[in-house]
Amino acid sequence: MNASINHHKFRFSVLAIATVLVFAVSFNSCSKDDGPRNNNPNLADIGVNLTLELNLPQYNQLNFPGNSFVTGLQGIKGIVIYNIDNTQYTAHEISDPNHPPSACSAAQIEGITATCSCDDGNAYNIVTGQRVAGEGQYSLRAYQIVREGGVLRITN
Repeated sequence: MNASINHHKFRFSVLAIATVLVFAVSFNSCSKDDGPRNNNPNLADIGVNLTLELNLPQYNQLNFPGNSFVTGLQGIKGIVIYNIDNTQYTAHEISDPNHPPSACSAAQIEGITATCSCDDGNAYNIVTGQRVAGEGQYSLRAYQIVREGGVLRITN
């Protein structure tokens, strides 16, 4: 009988330790750190909390898939918002992530490409944030974006 009780205690202990380890690993993997995208020494970590009301004329183009809009209201050099399909949007910082902000580091948007005007040739896809030309290890900084009715909320 004692051997059976000890076996159950041991089994319970192993299950308890395994459960704690699973929760610890899960908790650790849910951090906001996305590696080099967010730990970019070139871009300051500033707060973004922007609301765009899509019924206002200045944001009208965001009511149509395939269109983008650049705002200088927040972000380091500004934020480009892209409408994928009226339910999915992307929002990215337009300051080139592969060098510190400067007079030439605000990317210019043409179609779905954001091109830095510095002499590095860096260009990025505004849908994915990935670099498509030039040099550097960083992608565009992504911001969280949610559509709630006729309002877009952009945060970090």
